[in-house]
Amino acid sequence: QVQLVESGGGLVQAGGSLRLSCAASGITFNWYTMGWYRQAPGKQRELVARIASGGSTYYADSVKGRFAISRDNAKNSVYLQVDSLKPEDTAVYYCRAYRSSTASVYWGQGTQVTVSS
Repeated sequence: QVQLVESGGGLVQAGGSLRLSCAASGITFNWYTMGWYRQAPGKQRELVARIASGGSTYYADSVKGRFAISRDNAKNSVYLQVDSLKPEDTAVYYCRAYRSSTASVYWGQGTQVTVSS
């Protein structure tokens, strides 16, 4: 059974920081590209950042220079350091695991990030 469990969300003032974590089980973690997505109320889910098994990263323009994604294959975990938070970063943040060779996709349940102005 595959599980992705996010943690680390919360309420923070604008300019603050959080570190989101996603712990995976039930998959061979280093076979998967890991991503963080977010969904704000009334908006579509959007890609925030992703990291391939080899470590290459991608960031949405809106978070470049403020967010940093990393992974620890030994701990089956992916992290998102979120700095200089803005009210528009308020959303539920989801972890996603993707393996291109099998088109396998798994999602976590999400963690709420709320940024007050």
